Amino acid sequence: MDLLTTTDPSVTTRPDRNQWRQELDALPPWLRRPIGKASEISTVQRIIKQRNIHTICEEGRCPNRGECYSQKTATFLLMGPTCTRSCAFCQVDKGHSPMPLDPKEPQKVAEAVNLLGLRYVVLTSVARDDLPDQGAGWFVATMHTIRQLNPDTEIEVLTADFWGGRGENDQIPAELQRQRVARVVEAYPACYNHNIETVRRLQGRVRRGAQYERSLDVLRIVKSLNPTIPTKSGLMLGHGETQAEVIEALVDLRNAGCDRLTLGQYMRPSLQHLPVQKYWTPEEFDQLGAIAQDLGFAHIRSGPLVRSSYHASESV
Repeated sequence: MDLLTTTDPSVTTRPDRNQWRQELDALPPWLRRPIGKASEISTVQRIIKQRNIHTICEEGRCPNRGECYSQKTATFLLMGPTCTRSCAFCQVDKGHSPMPLDPKEPQKVAEAVNLLGLRYVVLTSVARDDLPDQGAGWFVATMHTIRQLNPDTEIEVLTADFWGGRGENDQIPAELQRQRVARVVEAYPACYNHNIETVRRLQGRVRRGAQYERSLDVLRIVKSLNPTIPTKSGLMLGHGETQAEVIEALVDLRNAGCDRLTLGQYMRPSLQHLPVQKYWTPEEFDQLGAIAQDLGFAHIRSGPLVRSSYHASESV
């Protein structure tokens, strides 16, 4: 049996279901695709659920999760399913206190990587502004544990901005951010990803709690600490940005030393999230991909259903 939709109407309240169904029916044809066979998807879901760990594939209702699961790949979501930020585009759970860290999570993730036979794995996380180091050390611990059990597996990280308030010795947040990014860089990921998500003008509306320059700083810091580590970032189009604004963001990313790029279509997870302002066509994504290539990005994925970790292993 094939599963056929990219979004889940159950995330809305019952009175909204007719409106939500209308939105799904209005999706352009290039956003409609089978998401995979139930039998193939269940293999990955079983491994994940048995260990009580999480993937952004499920928590973010990624439209590619069926394809990735059928290939026995997944992007692991560290530090629980609850985010301390409240971005208006994201399906991940928010609005209440996150659970304490599971001390066994690094081992559980390492075991799942082993069972799935992954040679390339992506680690991401919710934002954990409640933790003293914003979760940087947890990335490092998970990377070390994966490598102990899977020495040939390459690890890409997709981190938050690690921006916190004043801490020990009354250091300013920028210094703390650099220290936190440095901890992850020292663990030597195969790629360091941090998404700017949208253009400069729309940051406040789309990414509550984040800032455009602060995100560019993450990429700058990585390159300043270790220029050999590839950096990556991505945008979701459809929030009302113009092509000129997208190109400006691409230039800013290149000026920050960003090597790899993903461009995809924002798809509204529920009626409680920001409405889609525009569905960019495949031809427009192709055009932006060509512009990105001219700007010097080493690896580009540009298409309506592209997400941050989509075919990530193919860039190595």
